[in-house]
Amino acid sequence: MDSLYVLGAAVALVVVLFITVVSMFSRYKRCPSDRILVIFGKVGKDRAGITQTARCIHGGAAFIWPIIQDFQFLSLTPIQIEVDLKNALSKQNIRVNVPSKFTVGISTEPDVMQNAAERLLGQTVDHIQTLAEDIILGQLRLTIATMDIEEINADRDKFYTNISNNVGEEIKKLGLKLINTNITDINDSAGYIEALGKEAAAKAINDAKKTVAEKNRDGEIGKANAEKMQSIGLAEASKEKEIGLAHAKRDQEISVAEAQQLTRIKVSAANALAVTGENEAKVAIANSDAARRQRAAEAEKLAIASEQVQKANADKEAYGAQREAELVRADRDRASAQADVIVRAEIEKRKIEIDAEALAEQTRRVAQGDADAILFKRKAEAQGMFEILSKQAEGFQKMIDAASGDPTMAVQLMIVDKLPQLVALQVEAIKNIKIDEVIVWDSGNGNGNGTGSSTANFLQSMAGSLPPLQNLFKMAGMDLPEWLAKAQETKTIIVPQAAPAPKHPG
Repeated sequence: MDSLYVLGAAVALVVVLFITVVSMFSRYKRCPSDRILVIFGKVGKDRAGITQTARCIHGGAAFIWPIIQDFQFLSLTPIQIEVDLKNALSKQNIRVNVPSKFTVGISTEPDVMQNAAERLLGQTVDHIQTLAEDIILGQLRLTIATMDIEEINADRDKFYTNISNNVGEEIKKLGLKLINTNITDINDSAGYIEALGKEAAAKAINDAKKTVAEKNRDGEIGKANAEKMQSIGLAEASKEKEIGLAHAKRDQEISVAEAQQLTRIKVSAANALAVTGENEAKVAIANSDAARRQRAAEAEKLAIASEQVQKANADKEAYGAQREAELVRADRDRASAQADVIVRAEIEKRKIEIDAEALAEQTRRVAQGDADAILFKRKAEAQGMFEILSKQAEGFQKMIDAASGDPTMAVQLMIVDKLPQLVALQVEAIKNIKIDEVIVWDSGNGNGNGTGSSTANFLQSMAGSLPPLQNLFKMAGMDLPEWLAKAQETKTIIVPQAAPAPKHPG
C-alpha cells in the first residue's frame, strides 16, 4: 500500500509539473506584425521612474506572468472614415460643403502606442471610428475657418497640408495616425465657388477669344503687309529691270568699242612681241647651245674623274675587304688551334678527375672494408672478453658460495689455487743464480763510507731485490719461517767476513 501511495504521489507530481510547464509556455506570447501586444497589470516603471499602466510591444515576444499580468492585442488594420462636412464657415463667412474620406490607423510610435493602449484597448472598430470622426470634423471645420474660399479652391496643396497637420496632431491623442486624406468635392450653398468657376471659365474663354482675335489680326496685318511688299517689290523689280537693260545695252556698246581698240593694240603689240621674241629666241638658242656644249664638257670631265675616284675607292675597298678576310681567317685558325688545345686539355683534365674519383672511391671502399673488418674483429674480441669475464664472474660467485658467502675466504682459495704458479715465478727469477759458485773478492776495507764490506752489501742487495714473500704468504693465510721473516723485515743478511787473501811476494 505504501508503494502505491508513493507511486500515486509521484504521478501527481509529474502531472502538476507538466501542467505548470505547459502553462508557462502558454504564457509566452508572440506579437504578429499587424498587431500590438499590450501587457497590463503590474508591468513596472518607465525610464523616468513613473509607474506604467501598460507595456506595448510591436513585433517580438514577451512572457506574461500569470495572476499579476494579462494581455490583449490592438489591430493595426487601417480604418476608413467618411466625413460629410456641410455648412462649414470659411474665413469670408461663406458656408461650404467638403465631403471627404480619411484613412487612419493605430500608430506604432512608442508614445502614441501608449495612448492607444490607455484609450482604445478593448474598444470596437465602430467606436474607434466614431471617436476619430468627431475629431476629424472639428479639425476640418477649424482648418476651413482659417482659409479663404479662393485659397481653398486654388491652393489645394496648402489645404491638404493644413488638414494633415491639424487632424494628425489631434488623433495622436487617441493613439491614431493619419494615413491618407481624400477631398472628394468642395462646394457652397450660395454658389460662390461655382461662380468663381464660371468666372474663371469665362475669363479663360475670353482670354482664348482675345488670343484668337489677336492672332487673326496679326495674320491680316501680316497678309496686307505681304501683299504691299509684293506690289512694291514687283514695281521696283520692273524698274530695276528696265534700268538694267539700258545699262546692259550701253555697257555692251562700250564693251564692243573697247574690245575693237584692245584688239588692234593687242595685235600690234603681239607683232612687236613676236619679232622681239624671235630675236630673243635665236639668241637664247645660241646661248643654250654654248651652255649645252660647256655643260657636256664639264659633265664628261666629271664623269671621267668620278670613274677614276670610284675605281680607286673600289680598289681600296677590295684591298680592305681582302685584308679583313685574311685577318678573320688568321683569327679563325688561331681560335681553332686554341680550341683544339683547350679541348685536349679539358679532356685530359676530365680524365684525371675521373681517375682520381675512381681511385678515391676505391680507397674509400677499401678503407670502409678494413674499418668494417676491424670493427667486426673488435666486436668479436669484446664479445669474447665479455664471455670470459662473465664466466669468471660466475666462477667467482660460485667460489663465494662455496666459501659460505665470505669474499675474503674466496680470494684466499683463489690465491691457494694460483700459489704454485706464483712460487714458480719467484723461483724463475733466481733459478739461474748459483750461490755456491759466487766468488766475492773483498779487501775488507768496506765501501769507503763505513757501512760494511762489499760482500755484505752484495748479499744485502740481492736479498732486497727479492719480492716480499711475507705479504704473499699472509694473503694466502700462511707464514714464512721465523728466520726468513726476520730477514725480510730487516732486509739485512749477516755474512761472515772471508779471510784476507794472501799477499804474493814481491
